[in-house]
Amino acid sequence: MAELHFFTGTMDSGKSTLALQTNHNHAARGRVGRIFTTHDRAGEATLSSRLGLTHDALEVATDFDFWRYVVDSLTRGERIDYLICDEAQFYSPDQIDQLAKVVDELQIDVFAFGILTDFRSELFPGSRRLVELADRMNVLQVEALCWCGKRATHNARTENGVMVVEGEVIVVGDVDDHDAAPAEVAYEVLCRQHHRRRLTAARAKAVSLAPEPLPFG
Repeated sequence: MAELHFFTGTMDSGKSTLALQTNHNHAARGRVGRIFTTHDRAGEATLSSRLGLTHDALEVATDFDFWRYVVDSLTRGERIDYLICDEAQFYSPDQIDQLAKVVDELQIDVFAFGILTDFRSELFPGSRRLVELADRMNVLQVEALCWCGKRATHNARTENGVMVVEGEVIVVGDVDDHDAAPAEVAYEVLCRQHHRRRLTAARAKAVSLAPEPLPFG
């Protein structure tokens, strides 16, 4: 039976690498799939990994209909055994419903990869719907690390080196290079404590790391 799989983790936990590996493994066994992505750091219609691996993909626009695409492809006599869906956090809830319908009605496996929460620590709508509908939800075992060495659990956005918690949900950027000049928009993974304190790696170098004073009057 076909299933809807959801693989999730913070940034830098290897989601896109696993998406590419999943496609390779299935293609090597003679299965035929389609790869989808949206807002990839490498540009439109490309699935890229921070390890340097890339693959052509179909770009998922806001009005893209997975059900219609698959049905039209099958009607033309094309073969589709599975879908690889990267950056699935950016898909709309309706598009996630379409993927579930593809699984249930057409018996085509769907492997979705995405981040759970945005830079505000709120669930992406697409990820929320995947949690609600997925047959299997897998948290990636590769742990991204905060600058302090603890397991990173939160995704932070920085603008010109300063962490922000307001703004547009979808802004393309990449994981910040701590040794380079601050990028206009970048992302950094942090543990919960340092996300709460808005203490990025750059700021940690500039301020005292003494614990916050206890809240006693």
